[in-house]
Amino acid sequence: MAGGAQGDRPNVKRITLIFNPLTAPYYPAFLRDFGEAAATLAAELSATPVHDEAEIEAAVSPFAREPDGGLIAAPDPFINSHRALIVGLAERHRLPAIYGFQHFVKEGGLISYGPDTLDIVRRSASYVDRVLKGERPGELPVQAPAKYELLINLTTARALGLTVPVTLRVRADQVIE
Repeated sequence: MAGGAQGDRPNVKRITLIFNPLTAPYYPAFLRDFGEAAATLAAELSATPVHDEAEIEAAVSPFAREPDGGLIAAPDPFINSHRALIVGLAERHRLPAIYGFQHFVKEGGLISYGPDTLDIVRRSASYVDRVLKGERPGELPVQAPAKYELLINLTTARALGLTVPVTLRVRADQVIE
C-alpha cells in the first residue's frame, strides 16, 4: 500500500500490538515472532496489554498522535469482543490497522489475515461425530487451521489515503469496495 510512501509500502515506521494477556495465553510466542519481524521491517515495535475499554483507548489514542504508525489487533476473544471500539479508534485517528478476523474488515477495518473460522467450524463437525461414535477426545489429533483468508476494505484504504496495489488485491480472498 502506498500513502506518501515509496513503492507499494505504507510509510509505517512504528507498529503497536494490542492484546489481552488473559485471553491470549499464546502472546509470549506471538511477541517473540513479532519482535523478530520488526527487525526485518525496520520498524519500531511496541506491544501493549489491554484489559478494558479504557486501556484500549489509552493504548491507541496516544500512539496515533505520532506520525507513521500502524496497529495490529491481536486475534484474541477480548479484542474481538471490543472490535467496534478498536475499528472506531483506528478510523478516528486515521491509523492503518490489521486484524486477525474478517468481521473486523466487514465492519470497517482495513485488512484482516487469519483463519477461516467457518472452515474451522465445518471441520469440527467430524470431531463431534468421532466423539459421539466413542473415540476419546484426548486421543484425537489437534487440528490447526487449514484455510486462511486475506480481506481488504478499499473504502477504508481510500479514507486513509492509501492505494492498495493490484498485486495485493488479486491475492485477497475478498475485497470490499
